[in-house]
Amino acid sequence: MIGAVIGRKPQRDESALIDLLLLGTGGMLPLPDRWLSTLLIRCQGELTLFDCGEGTQIPWKRFGWGFRRLGAICLSHTHADHVAGLPGLLHSLANADRSEPVQLFGPPGTARVVEGLRTIAPHLPYEFVVREVDGGESFSLPGGLVGSTALGEHALPCLSYRVDLPRARRFDAARARTLGVPQGCWRDLQRGESVVWDGGSAVPDDVLGPERSGVSLGYVTDTRPVPALPAFLRGIDLLICEGTYGNPEDASKASQNRHMTFTEAATLARDSEAGQLWLTHFSPALTDPEAWRGEATAIFPETTIGYSGLTGTLQFQDDRE
Repeated sequence: MIGAVIGRKPQRDESALIDLLLLGTGGMLPLPDRWLSTLLIRCQGELTLFDCGEGTQIPWKRFGWGFRRLGAICLSHTHADHVAGLPGLLHSLANADRSEPVQLFGPPGTARVVEGLRTIAPHLPYEFVVREVDGGESFSLPGGLVGSTALGEHALPCLSYRVDLPRARRFDAARARTLGVPQGCWRDLQRGESVVWDGGSAVPDDVLGPERSGVSLGYVTDTRPVPALPAFLRGIDLLICEGTYGNPEDASKASQNRHMTFTEAATLARDSEAGQLWLTHFSPALTDPEAWRGEATAIFPETTIGYSGLTGTLQFQDDRE
């Protein structure tokens, strides 16, 4: 299984590849002790944000990750508790001297909503590009990450996200020397390019080891557990998933409102063969999510009840395979 380290504080050594921070875990409206459901990830110093509810920049500021390196925002859908924080965040980026472009990804209809929100943030010192995507699309995210989407089931068009960090094949320097490959050609071979030099040639397979697994995570919220999701999320290291309702007696309410219970989220994690599960997006009526932890762990033991400030790190498996 792909190696993953999840903890309360991100590791900051060279092997720490994707850091994660839950800024909030609430659904519908912010509460005095619960910010709205938002995820921030960091790879190679570059940031990507998932959803942006009212007040997102406040816990962000509290946990000190900085705004300037934000390069992308991924919206699950355009209900207010997932987008109403955008104007304030865009101003925070401007005040942090962001000058590089920022991309925003979201489902069909996102551009119209963002245009309306930007009436109070019309002038920005950076290019702000909105891209509407549908299920099945892939795109680049900051820090070398690859994002992909699947359609959810909610009152509005909704996307679930998967984020992958591929891992390069190991370069066999000893083999390259044996073959007489000039050192100046090594980088091209590492990039998957064939090389020719005076007196010889080589292809990447001559000096690269077998394919190696990368690391991955899923972000799923405001959707029913649709049949396509387990295959879309297969083998991810960490699933961050809504658990709007903890009490199994609220199953009919979850179905009616197109959300998930703890049991359904845990079932999705199990069926996806995920490494770990963080539950988030709790109903305001769910005052003590921890009280319902057992509903999830009975199905998927590696479950964490999310909270504002929960952090973790995903890293490549060591090389002892």
